[in-house]
Amino acid sequence: MSGNTHTLDLDVAQALALENAQQGSTLKLDYRFELQRREFFKLLGGGLLVGVCVSSLAQESGRKGRPSEENLPTSLAAWLHVAEDGKITVYTGKVEVGQNIRTSLSQQIAEELRVPMQSIQLVMGDTALCPFDMGTFGSRTTPVMGPRLRNVAATAREQLITLAARRWQVSRDALVAADGKVTDPRSRKSISYGELSRGQELVTVIPDDPPLELPKDWRIAGTAAPKVDGRAFVTGEHKYTPDMKRPGMLVGKVVRPSAFKASLVSVDSAEAEKMPGVTVVRDGNFVGVVAPDEPGAMRAVKAIRAEWKAPQQSSDATLFSDLRKPTSEPGETYGMNPSHVAGSVEQGFASADKTLSQTYTVAYIAHAPLEPRAALAEWNNGKLTVWTGTQRPFAVRDDLAETFHVSPDNVRVIVPDTGSAYGGKHVGDAAVEAARLAKAAGKPVRVVWTREEEFTWAYFRPAGVIDVKSGVRKDGTVVAWRFDNYNSGPSAIRTPYNIANQKIEFHASDSPLRQGSYRGLAATANHFARETHMDELAHAVGMDPLEFRLKNLQDSRLAAVFQAAAEKFGWGREKSFPARGFGIAGGVEKGGYIATCAKVEIDPTSRDVAVRRIVAAFECGAIVNPDGLRNQVAGAAAQGLGGGLFEAIEFSNGKITNAHFADYRVPRFSDMPKIEVVLLDRKDLPPAGAGETPIVGTAPAVGNAIFAATRIRLRSMPLVPRGLQKAG
Repeated sequence: MSGNTHTLDLDVAQALALENAQQGSTLKLDYRFELQRREFFKLLGGGLLVGVCVSSLAQESGRKGRPSEENLPTSLAAWLHVAEDGKITVYTGKVEVGQNIRTSLSQQIAEELRVPMQSIQLVMGDTALCPFDMGTFGSRTTPVMGPRLRNVAATAREQLITLAARRWQVSRDALVAADGKVTDPRSRKSISYGELSRGQELVTVIPDDPPLELPKDWRIAGTAAPKVDGRAFVTGEHKYTPDMKRPGMLVGKVVRPSAFKASLVSVDSAEAEKMPGVTVVRDGNFVGVVAPDEPGAMRAVKAIRAEWKAPQQSSDATLFSDLRKPTSEPGETYGMNPSHVAGSVEQGFASADKTLSQTYTVAYIAHAPLEPRAALAEWNNGKLTVWTGTQRPFAVRDDLAETFHVSPDNVRVIVPDTGSAYGGKHVGDAAVEAARLAKAAGKPVRVVWTREEEFTWAYFRPAGVIDVKSGVRKDGTVVAWRFDNYNSGPSAIRTPYNIANQKIEFHASDSPLRQGSYRGLAATANHFARETHMDELAHAVGMDPLEFRLKNLQDSRLAAVFQAAAEKFGWGREKSFPARGFGIAGGVEKGGYIATCAKVEIDPTSRDVAVRRIVAAFECGAIVNPDGLRNQVAGAAAQGLGGGLFEAIEFSNGKITNAHFADYRVPRFSDMPKIEVVLLDRKDLPPAGAGETPIVGTAPAVGNAIFAATRIRLRSMPLVPRGLQKAG
């Protein structure tokens, strides 16, 4: 590893394959776009249309090549339209799920097009209008879609300058584009973008390297721009999927099985069918109802008598021993071998003065978004339109097409700006349910999951077992590192520390629960185990935990965030003593670098743990929106407290036993510490994503602080689900 770079463990296609396998779903990539050029002009009117046609980069399927967001389709797709009235519309398959990318992408477009942000309208996540996109996941929007839309905007700007030069019969090099118009400084002529596009039907191919503004010269990007449409969210004007209505719309509900893996034996729906306006739908194991309103649908579901047969299943009491067993499914290696070997761990252990072997575990946890899964489906003349909150609208479109045996061309998925996802809305469960019920009813149907359905039938962040064995010399040099992860995943499994002898492996398991993507996915588990173990090694050789980490680091970017967090926190100025402790942890994932310091206090009577202060230093290259980034980092720290301290799914024999907020503890206002965010703005580096990485430092920093205060080493997440008196 070099001093300034860190190689990602998995590329985006591998990460997606992993997430899909863990979710039990299959992604079918379709590179056909919904509208051709003539249809776009018919829909949008005349104007400047900027698209792309790159055949040399095309990958048609997973078998012929590895499809990814970097590989463009062979078809012609429109990205940007400058209308005759000056309105600028930009299209992206990315979706807004609370991470504020509508704002940061608009900033980058406005920067390159040299227009006010207010003139940009971003159409997001509409499969009928937007170019194909793999999905909004993996912190890929800023490093992948950001540059792509910057190239689009810069191409449009250059084409508009060319149009003005032709009109005035002057050299284009003398013209200036700014504030939505092109000006000739010599003649003082100016013309708006809208006037230039009037009467035009031009398609411009995006070059590989249009002239772009350098981050150091940014005027719109790089600033704390207010959230686009922020007032609508604050006032309640914005309509989420559960708020949406269509003429004649009915409400749908689904009869859920008695347990996981249950099969339907019999159904008695006579009482429900007698209710006014109620339709009962059965399709295999699927049983649902539609009714004129929510209360009516709930009454109908409760009136149905369904008998289910479920096999004997495992419980959380045997979870970690079960996960150590090899998978029985041959496909569960996810088509990859995420292992890493360097040097010889046997020789490394032989040269060590001390060795340490420990096991760390992480529980299943729920996404628990405030906006539950929801969808509104409508059929018209064999064509299906679905409004739903999903991170992968094109994948949901393809799932719907397969389910109902129609062409993807006859399915349209529209994603309203959605109220959080955290990786939990990759699949279209509610969309399929709503579409099935709408097809039977012959009218639009909206399905909104209850909180209990969210906690039971959505997938969870994978649980895992991680074994770590290490060898260290007396001077603090780590010389051997053996790391085995069972089930939770290979994301960020490689250590950023400079260790000569390593063997790192991921082992797939048969998960007893449905599992899938979560904010940070396996990076949280792997950082928790690694950073807790590094803390244990530091104490084993009598070194300060920060000094120990820096001694074993060559990555200057990771070292920089450690030093920035420590300086802001005042690391080493106060000593830990009984009932008070300080901890530090950090790491790198998806191009972002995080270091987190935590202060905890322990109540001497109740033994309750209170996190009093968190300092998080983060660096992800050039910053597009500092306020948005600061919110991301602080939000990740807050969310990390839940999984770190007390969040855990409890289950027994195929049933979730804590499927309500009353029983599933998430961070409360009273749990919140003072959170301070330090941002390192590297304008010399391209921007990377920030939605996931900041979460990985919270749990190990807090756990290390608890050890400093109590000398109790906690190696399981959650750390204190029932209080510290149960730990140790």
